[in-house]
Amino acid sequence: MMHTAVGWHVELEFMEDDQHTKAAALVRLPDGSEVRAHGHATRHRVDANQPRVGEEIAGARALNELAMELLAKAHDEIDAASGRTSHTINV
Repeated sequence: MMHTAVGWHVELEFMEDDQHTKAAALVRLPDGSEVRAHGHATRHRVDANQPRVGEEIAGARALNELAMELLAKAHDEIDAASGRTSHTINV
């Protein structure tokens, strides 16, 4: 049995100000398709300004959405290939 190594590179970009952090996530798949997702974080007015924390929260939310988009894509591909509605893919 031959194994093939496959790698995905996920890109995360952030835009932020003193109160808000927005994250954009992108993964390019070997078939040439791209999946994108977004996340955000808002600093509470009494919290210290810690940009890294905002990036971690917004980034995690974007990656979580990216994971859900990938699951939905896989589910659609299973249905298209099988001609039937498949069982829900659990996280």
